[in-house]
Amino acid sequence: MHLMQVLVYLSFWVVFCPVGLGDIAAHKSSVTAEDSEQCSSCEFRQHSKLLRLHTIKSQILSKLRLKQAPNISRDVVKQILPKAPPLQQLLDQYDVLADDNRDGIVEEDDHATTETIMAMGTEPDPIVQVDRKPRCCFFSFSPKIQSNRILKAQLWVHLRSADEATTIFLQISRLKPVTDGNRHTRIRSLKIDVNAGTSSWQSIDVKQVLLVWLRQPETNWGIEINAFDTKGNDLVVTSAEPGEEGLQPFMEVKISDHPKRSRRDSGLDCEENSPESRCCRYPLTVDFEDFGWDWIIAPKRYKANYCSGECEYMHLQKYPHTHLVNKANPRGTAGPCCTPTKMSPINMLYFNRKEQIIYGKIPSMVVDRCGCS
Repeated sequence: MHLMQVLVYLSFWVVFCPVGLGDIAAHKSSVTAEDSEQCSSCEFRQHSKLLRLHTIKSQILSKLRLKQAPNISRDVVKQILPKAPPLQQLLDQYDVLADDNRDGIVEEDDHATTETIMAMGTEPDPIVQVDRKPRCCFFSFSPKIQSNRILKAQLWVHLRSADEATTIFLQISRLKPVTDGNRHTRIRSLKIDVNAGTSSWQSIDVKQVLLVWLRQPETNWGIEINAFDTKGNDLVVTSAEPGEEGLQPFMEVKISDHPKRSRRDSGLDCEENSPESRCCRYPLTVDFEDFGWDWIIAPKRYKANYCSGECEYMHLQKYPHTHLVNKANPRGTAGPCCTPTKMSPINMLYFNRKEQIIYGKIPSMVVDRCGCS
């Protein structure tokens, strides 16, 4: 029996602390039960970390209802990313929001909650083109968007610089098939005073237009945008000419959100090299660039954290009933596990498969507390 115990002991060390046999012989006298326990905890902790990273990748795709990550390269991102004020404002928010999980917000649904959609204009259907010349923009929106949740819809257009201070007459018209006779329906006109040599972004309220499109999708053939100066020059950017990448028109749609609050919980927080063996929350930073996910605009990384450690019955003062059941029937249960007891969402800015920019909340992505359950 003594020989068998020694063999089991050595096998344990080969599995959890792979070192040479010569090292084992040299340090055999210094190895203690405490060293063995810490080594085992370290290996288990590393396993928990890798499992958490794998879970995060699959959870993000699942919560965004994606079967696989959008195939959008870094070069494509640089080309179509709007150089516009609302996008910069969202990016600036990450200085405040990235690590701020104190509110403990929990979504009612386990899927992502969309708050803002930035839809880039695409070429309209040939049926509304004259002489095969696309006249600007078609904006596509999912029929799942509920019109009663639309808070704001802004059309953003970029005006080239004028040679002199002038007044711009900006016109937006709804496109119709050429066979319908009257091809345009004017939906907005406004005058804009501009200075010489200064380009600018302009926003126009188009909420009512979007509401009509959502209620009657068959009326959405796109829009034509013109911005004429007093000399008849059209200064609006409607296509990606060389040097004008990211300046095409896009629509910013804000949608209402209905989060609910969750209660606080308590738990242990540990550093990565902590000797703690009990269930604890450990730091873990997720880097989306390491995933090769260029389609995520921001954040490029965030603090996700993970749970790891033992759940001995003596540490279960909060769950006395579970403790008594397990004690009475130890073979009928695998015992309590160290799992998240409180999680919070992250805000994310990303491209979907339609190359629309989505700003939304991804629920249950940050581990705030860990506990035994």
